[in-house]
This record gives sequence, structure tokens and C-alpha cells, in this order.
Amino acid sequence: MILTITPNPSLDRTYELPSLKRGAVLRAAGDRVDPGGKGVNVSRALAAGGHRTVAVVPLGGPEGALLDRLLGEHGIEAAGVPVAGSTRVNITLVEPDGTLTKVNAPGPDLAAAEAEALLEAVRARSVDADWIACCGSLPRGLRPEWYAALVARLHRAGARVALDTSGEALTAALRERPDVVKPNAQELAEAVGRPLAAVGDAVKAAEELRERGARSVLASLGANGQLLVDESGTWFGHAPAEAVRSNVGAGDASLAGFLAAGGSGPAALATAVAHGTAAVQLPGSVMPSPARLDPGAVTVTRSVPLDRPLGEPAP
Repeated sequence: MILTITPNPSLDRTYELPSLKRGAVLRAAGDRVDPGGKGVNVSRALAAGGHRTVAVVPLGGPEGALLDRLLGEHGIEAAGVPVAGSTRVNITLVEPDGTLTKVNAPGPDLAAAEAEALLEAVRARSVDADWIACCGSLPRGLRPEWYAALVARLHRAGARVALDTSGEALTAALRERPDVVKPNAQELAEAVGRPLAAVGDAVKAAEELRERGARSVLASLGANGQLLVDESGTWFGHAPAEAVRSNVGAGDASLAGFLAAGGSGPAALATAVAHGTAAVQLPGSVMPSPARLDPGAVTVTRSVPLDRPLGEPAP
């Protein structure tokens, strides 16, 4: 079983638009609502693949009740922690060429007792977990060190922890040696405090995160593919995507595939790439089923294209 914790979950409503015009009344060609937040998306991808997963989430207001129901409909066991504020609703506008415009709400302001209840809910559920994925932004009321405290508590319980967050929350948690961290290129650049122009720069940044405490780094580089930097060295994985419809949740799908495949080594990287590539070809934050995966299209190698610009897709 893989346990996920999403401190700031959401309802994600996606509208597909023929065009986006400011100040106009727009009619959507399609819309959908999904349970959202990075950890929730990891659980959704795991459930879509037939894996057991439990999602720890704060739930508040009628929005929280709907999120709880949607999680159940996706085959996810929700370990809800009641909070006074309402669960947030995020909006994504998708144009025909795949351009996304997102509006993310701030979420509830958690009290100290609610923050502690979240920590305890994760600890209590971690006993039977193969991995615990701690994912996403922190809501108001949680200090940047909250994830660090969570990683420390879970390591004391003997658990393996994957962390997918950014900014101060990521850098503060590195000292607690998370087993996997999962940044994208922008988050990786922010963590090391410098721009990353080429794939080689991303490799050096990932190595720096390992020096600062991360045991392994799984980095999404968009169309360039993914990097895994761990104690065995550096691995590069890539697969072509025929058409990109939405990149919402693609990194979360990748992390789900990585953890489901064991959470280490080139085979897990290949599974991560297959999941991420399948996800970007689906609408909104839809997670890929096994039938959507094409593991045969994935290439994993130690030959990393160090000079390739990060904005340039792999051939």
C-alpha cells in the first residue's frame, strides 16, 4: 500500500475552451471536476493502475464532502482530517493548442491543532505503507518546516518517504534526508538558487540536493524527459508523446509509477516516464490506466544529453 498526504487538496475544475479572450463571456466545449492536489493525484494514478492507496487529506465544508465522495469513486480510501475552513476549488482553462491558464485558490487556514492532527493521521496510517508520498504546497497555517517534521516523524517509524514540494518547504526538509525528492526543472532551479539552462545544469542541481540530504532525486524536465540521480549515478529517461493535451498532474503520475515500481533504479524510472508520457496525452488531470501506458516506447540510459537546452524537446 502507498500512503499519500496532501496538506492542501482541492477540487480541480477544468474547462476546455475554443479560445481564451479576456473580458468576454466564454462557452466551454467541455468541463470536468476531479479530486486534486499533488498527493491526491498520486493516489489517483495508483488506483488507476490497480494499486491500493490511502489518501490523508484535510476536509472542510461542502467542498470537502464532495472531495471525499470523489476519492471513493476513484477507488481511493480517504483518511480525512476535519478542518474548519473549506477545501479549495482550483480552475484550469485549456485551449486547443494545449495552453493552460490556471487559477489556484489559497485553501483554508489550518489551526495548530489541525496541523498536528494531520501529522498524527499520517503516522498512524504509515504502519502498513510501502511508501509515503508527501506532496504539494502547504496551506496557510503550516510553517515551511512542517514537511521536515513529518519526514522526521515517519523515519522514526521506519517508513520510506517521497517528497514532492518546492520552495522553503523543500529546502527545509532536505536535512531530514527524504528517500526521494521529486522536483520539476523550475523547482530544481529554485532550490539551488540559480537558472538551469541545460540538462547538465539540472544534473548538477540534483547532485547538490543529494549533498544537502536527499537520498535520490527524480526530476521532471518536461519534453526533455526525466532524470534520476541516486547513489548509483545518473539515469536519463525519455519517451515521445504524440500530442500533449494537458500537463496537469503528469509529474504526479510519474511519481506514482516510480513508487509503484519500487521507488529506485532505472526500471522504476522507466515506469515513471511511461506514466508521465501517458498523462500528458489525456485531458485535464485524468490519470492513465495500464492500457494507456507504452513501456516499449521508453528509453532509459546512463548517457545523459548534458548540453541539450532545457527548453528543447528530446529528438
